[in-house]
Formats: sequence, C-alpha cells, structure tokens
Amino acid sequence: MAEQTSEHTSDSPTAYPPAPWRMVGQLWLSLFRLGEDVDALRPAGVYGAAFVSYEPGSPLTYSELLVARPVPVEGQRGRRVSITDIWVDSPASVAGGRELWAIPKGLCDFELDTEHRGPLSTTDWSASFGRRPIASATFSDVSRAMVRVPFRGSTWQPGIEDTDGEERSAVLQGSSKALPCRGHWDFAADGPLGWLRPARQLGSFRMAEFRMSFG
Repeated sequence: MAEQTSEHTSDSPTAYPPAPWRMVGQLWLSLFRLGEDVDALRPAGVYGAAFVSYEPGSPLTYSELLVARPVPVEGQRGRRVSITDIWVDSPASVAGGRELWAIPKGLCDFELDTEHRGPLSTTDWSASFGRRPIASATFSDVSRAMVRVPFRGSTWQPGIEDTDGEERSAVLQGSSKALPCRGHWDFAADGPLGWLRPARQLGSFRMAEFRMSFG
C-alpha cells in the first residue's frame, strides 16, 4: 500500500513520524490457545493473531500481520500485550516500530480483498515472502453497523538491537466499531508461524473504522 508523507517525514523510505502515531483503519483478530511452549518468547497460553489495514488519514498507510500475547505488569494489576511476530509492507513502519517501541517488525507482501453486501463484509487476507506463504485468513462480519465504542491498552516489548537492548512500552487508545465475527486462519506449516497450527482457535472479532493513537 502507498505511504503518505507528512511534515515529520523526509524523502527517505525509512523516515517515520514521531510518536504518537495517530492511525485509522481496520483490524481483524482471532484468539488462539497454544497448548505447549515453543520457546522462551512463545510459551503456552493465549495468543492473538491479527491482520490490520492502516488507511489514508494515517501518517503511514500499510498492511500488517501480527501475533501477540498478554503479559503481566510487574507490581501492578492487569496485563499488557507483547508482540512476538510481526510483518508489514512499509520500510518506514519497520524502522519506526523497531526504533521507537522495540517491536520486531519485518517486511513481507500482502493481498487483501473485501466485499460488502448490505451490512455484511467478507474479507480475505494473505501474507507471504514472495511466493512463500506465511498465513491467510477469511472473515465475515457486520461490524460496520455497530456504534463506535472506546478502547485502551498498552504494549511491552523486550529490548532488541535497534533499542540497544532497552525494553519499551507504548499506550494505544481510540475508538472503533467492534463486534465478534467469523474467522478462519491457515498458517503455512513451513512458515514462521507454523508453530500456531496446533493452537485451538477460540474466537474472532473485527474493529471496523478504528481511530487510534499509538505511542
């Protein structure tokens, strides 16, 4: 998807706007329960897998595939989300995500197709490295008919090379038209998300026309 420029960006393909990023778009998410540990960053538990479309009105417009899990907040009640795997099709988003928030973004290719029949939306997503599939998903929902409701959350990321090993946190808040939906995923067995194939899908929902501040 094409990127928009703003007064905070330069002509460099990896220049990115300062935090917070005020984004608009669509999100489709499904929850999964993983029965066994994969590694230290991917223990057994509940994970969310999402496709996201950041649309015009955002400082950067791009597609995204992410997997995240809830993590406890030390010394506090409640949980934050930690992103374990994520890809986008914007070099600027990769640079900003990694340097500002230690989000381990990589690059891949996306295909998105959505059809509307009255209030019903049917959406097909796929992500791949060239011809090598990562994941695909199909959703159907009526979220666009929902009233707008607020949401708020936060992320925590362990340090990566781009942050010199420093942990980073971010707050996300905004509003959207959100409802449960039907969703079906396929994770390529030989792809980087093949470890999610044994996980049991718990449910899905869509956030239509979200407006969000992240940072």
